[in-house]
Amino acid sequence: MKIPMLNLTAQNLPIEAELKEAFANILHSGRFILGPEVDQFEEKIAAMAGAKHAIGVSSGTDALLLALMTLEIGPGDEVLCPAFTFFATAGSIARLGARPVFVDSLEETFNIDPADAVKKITDRTRAIIPVHLYGEMADMKALREIAKRHDLALIEDAAQALGASSEKFEGKAGAIGDFGAFSFFPSKNLGCLGDGGLLITSDEELANRARILRVHGMEPKYFHPYVGANFRMDPLQAAFLRVKLPHYENYTEKRRKNAEFYLERLAELPGVFSDPETAPEKNAVLLPKSNPGHIWNQFTLRIRGDRPTSERRDEFRNFLSGRGIGNEIYYPKPLHTQECFSETGQSEESLPQAEALARESISIPVFPELSDSQKEKVVEVISEFLRK
Repeated sequence: MKIPMLNLTAQNLPIEAELKEAFANILHSGRFILGPEVDQFEEKIAAMAGAKHAIGVSSGTDALLLALMTLEIGPGDEVLCPAFTFFATAGSIARLGARPVFVDSLEETFNIDPADAVKKITDRTRAIIPVHLYGEMADMKALREIAKRHDLALIEDAAQALGASSEKFEGKAGAIGDFGAFSFFPSKNLGCLGDGGLLITSDEELANRARILRVHGMEPKYFHPYVGANFRMDPLQAAFLRVKLPHYENYTEKRRKNAEFYLERLAELPGVFSDPETAPEKNAVLLPKSNPGHIWNQFTLRIRGDRPTSERRDEFRNFLSGRGIGNEIYYPKPLHTQECFSETGQSEESLPQAEALARESISIPVFPELSDSQKEKVVEVISEFLRK
């Protein structure tokens, strides 16, 4: 039995007729850039996320760029972001001429460490971009207090966390900071049939400026008070997403059930631990932390070996792959060590948790359409690996 890391066909084909109808409606409308389809999708996501304004854009990366541009962040500015995350977070900062300042991660949640973030603040720091990694919210209570104390903008990279929440504070992912950026890349919990993204805010002035910057800084037509860019969301993607949105709660619930299955069954295996503090430093498998508001974009294990290398994790990965179990490493190289950021002067800096996560983390299938037999097979193969 082969089990993919993700099965988009299994999700999209049951709603094929609705997706085709959405396509036909756009085709017949003749409206292919922005328009009412995007407006209606924006309204629904704003209400769902708990924000006053939503701005549909061309990708999650462009949502981050648009947020930074709206806040006028550029050359000479510094922006704090995690070292352990997808490239787009830091890449968006660097593209505008600002300097990404890399912050270590928390061991339990994989997310940015607020205590380390405080240490990195200078008189050039303009903003913090926490990432709600894998669908688990960062510590927004601590980060919001830091941002307020130091007069910093707070941009939530919620690309993997639409609808995520936390018991520690009120508000959903993306709606707590000045801006929240979402991605609808096909692998996300709510994925379109191509690229798409969205920015939310409850600040009317920021929302208005972001909408102008989304269309080349143009207001009114052919008059440009700002230099913007082309960040428009396609109405076709908005239409597809509107078809899928009513199913989102069900998708999320199935992901949570799949994650709970893994947490319960894997915890029964020898060598698997739920608490990193009680787990041995060598030859252990660590389970991710489970919180009620987690939406499980990924289910990510940590594979500790008998030396500080990725050798044991890579052996585990090869074992899974050899038995047809899909897997992925998110992310094998921390951002502060990436060649393109070498000029920031941070490549030699020690960020021990981010570096450990990069050499130990591996994600296994958790998509909503996993069958019981597929989940049993994943556990069986992991158990086989631990016995050998």
